[in-house]
Amino acid sequence: MINGLGATPVMELMIAAGKTVPKLQLEFGLLVERVYTGSFMTSLDMKGFSISIMKVDQTLLQHLDASTKAPHWPVGSAGNRPPAKTPVPLPSSRSMKSDELLSRPLQLSEQGHILEVAIEAAANAIINMRDILNDWDSTIGDGDCGSAMYKGATAILDDMKKYYPLNNAAETVNEIGSSVRRAMGGTSGVLYTIFCKAAYAQLKANSDSTVTAKQWAEALEAAIAAVSKYGGASTGYRTLLDALIPALAVLKERLSSGEDSCTSFVLSSEAAVAGAGSTKDMQAQAGRSSYVSAAILATVPDPGARQQLRGTELQLWL
Repeated sequence: MINGLGATPVMELMIAAGKTVPKLQLEFGLLVERVYTGSFMTSLDMKGFSISIMKVDQTLLQHLDASTKAPHWPVGSAGNRPPAKTPVPLPSSRSMKSDELLSRPLQLSEQGHILEVAIEAAANAIINMRDILNDWDSTIGDGDCGSAMYKGATAILDDMKKYYPLNNAAETVNEIGSSVRRAMGGTSGVLYTIFCKAAYAQLKANSDSTVTAKQWAEALEAAIAAVSKYGGASTGYRTLLDALIPALAVLKERLSSGEDSCTSFVLSSEAAVAGAGSTKDMQAQAGRSSYVSAAILATVPDPGARQQLRGTELQLWL
């Protein structure tokens, strides 16, 4: 199913379908029985689309093809369909990670131990904020921000016990992105995945085994740039970036001036707090909040910006 999110033209959805089906067949060895293209589950006038895949048997296919009065469901006809393609063997991926990278080290290095403690502290802080984030989000959104973040944080804690290569900071950040992508739904899940993948790419460029404070700052900068690029938001849009961008500015300034890393991260965290608090006085320009009146927005800070403060705890520990 190629599902438009509200503002994507049918022509573009058809292009996406035309690219997706051969990829599923040739690269993943899947036999594609049905393709549904259209706007089935939308989010107001959001741009973009989602791709969903479901394993089917004959019973499910009969249900999918059954007649219905739902006006926008593309009922399967009894007419000719393109012949189903024979599955091809799944090729080995060059990017597939080794078992060593995908497992927790038996012995943690000093950096690995610090990374573990930092991730655990940040994840638990997010878990503890589930109810208040949901409460704020129910005022300006659909009331699930805390629940989505809770799912992501619990997945991170579970996966860390088994899979995270904690002695390798870059690969650990990459695995955090994978956990978030699997467990979290909605726009936030996509944005946090982009955030982690961009930070991973920046950290991966560093050949040293130990990551310095400056390199963490560079990774944060790359992650923010990626979220801004693909999410379309910037400072003043009343999003998570209103907490992250001030934090990054203070962090870079303090590190460049020769301030010790611990103090720099503390001041960066304080800047994130101030940035998140300032969202109460902003008119949203992105997301569902952009449809809410300024009077209602002024009663709560942006939930996405506020929970992002818990991420600064990770920076602080590092």
